[in-house]
Amino acid sequence: MKKIIWSFATVTAIIAAASCEKETVVEVEKEVIVVDTVTTETEVEVETSITVSEDIITDVTWTADKIVTLDGRVFVTEGATLTIEPGTIIKANAGSGVNASVLIVTRGSKIEALGTAAAPIIFTSAADNIVIGQTSGTNLDQNDRGLWGGLILLGNAPASFDGDAVSAQIEGVPTDTDGDKGLYGGTDAADDSGTLQYISIRHGGALIGEGNEINGLTLGAVGTGTTIDNIEVVGNVDDGVEFFGGSVNATNLFVWAQGDDGLDIDQAYSGTIDNAVVVQGGISDHALEIDGPEGSLQGAYTLTNATLIGLAENIAGGEIADFRSNAQGTNNNILVTGFTGVGTDLVLSDVELDNEGVAANYTAGTLVLTNWEIVLPTGVTNSSDVFNDTTDSTTFEADAATFSSAVTEATVGADTSAFSWTYSNAKASLGF
Repeated sequence: MKKIIWSFATVTAIIAAASCEKETVVEVEKEVIVVDTVTTETEVEVETSITVSEDIITDVTWTADKIVTLDGRVFVTEGATLTIEPGTIIKANAGSGVNASVLIVTRGSKIEALGTAAAPIIFTSAADNIVIGQTSGTNLDQNDRGLWGGLILLGNAPASFDGDAVSAQIEGVPTDTDGDKGLYGGTDAADDSGTLQYISIRHGGALIGEGNEINGLTLGAVGTGTTIDNIEVVGNVDDGVEFFGGSVNATNLFVWAQGDDGLDIDQAYSGTIDNAVVVQGGISDHALEIDGPEGSLQGAYTLTNATLIGLAENIAGGEIADFRSNAQGTNNNILVTGFTGVGTDLVLSDVELDNEGVAANYTAGTLVLTNWEIVLPTGVTNSSDVFNDTTDSTTFEADAATFSSAVTEATVGADTSAFSWTYSNAKASLGF
């Protein structure tokens, strides 16, 4: 700061004395100094990214003004809560095996990730050129898979394990390096692992071991106290969303161009999935893969209001649904469109009961299909031809005439307007 004298002024003060004899005039000369403040501006670089490579053991908030980079396996553990602001971008470095970058919320800890339709929370690869304030980059697409791991939530809800164990090690987490942090399962059906809302998970599925990849979103024994709502998974090597037991309900799930299955259910998952879309990619396997309990604990899921969209150019064939390993649950209001066979061979584009256990469940009424609509593949003349009992032991194929119908205009399936916010809707011009 410096002082600059601009001028001198003479101030005359007139003091009039109230007297009948005389008037006194006094002149006072006064110096006035005007001070000018000169401000110097200094640019300070604001940090726009942080790297996280160690476990989160105290409550932490990730904010939208910084890109968060995951470097390796990061556990939210020891009862900590990770809060993520709307619009936050989380990138993950490349790696495989024990070096794969993945975010894992352990039993007893929480994630509170509440995005919005206008500002979703985005998990993606470090190779993605997306920047703060954007909802998509320009250099990757749905065919860029396996560039990082994925997001895993582990809870204390019941799951049906082989040998009636109470807990088990989650798929996608090495058992020899992380102690019990990879365990899931318990006895609390109402367990609370936090909130996931308006989340987009892209380009994941890093290889952990031979035939063992990480799903886009893995839910291991997650309970009903958890909120799962408006989730998108794009371009994952393995499954889009997989439920290992648990009882959590999930609404508005969208999976595009997964390498394996769109939605996968295992180990007596007993929650409800309402309003889901699977859009197959060029190498996708099943839109749905459903397994049942592995132990004596029984549980039945509900899948309702789902749209399954095939891709004619799918080089893997792309099955519609595979019910396996004692699957049990209800599948209601399902639309199937865009699937094809290979010539007139429809083995690769069917809805299948693939073993005696699941066939027995169908006969017993613990596996239920109602109100399916099929836009028929080329060469198929009725909806019953899409349904296949590989055991030939049930009335499944004949019953399809009553629980399914061929359509050209759908009246069932997902409310696709719920997915207008997604990267997939914009990238694939889906018109939702």
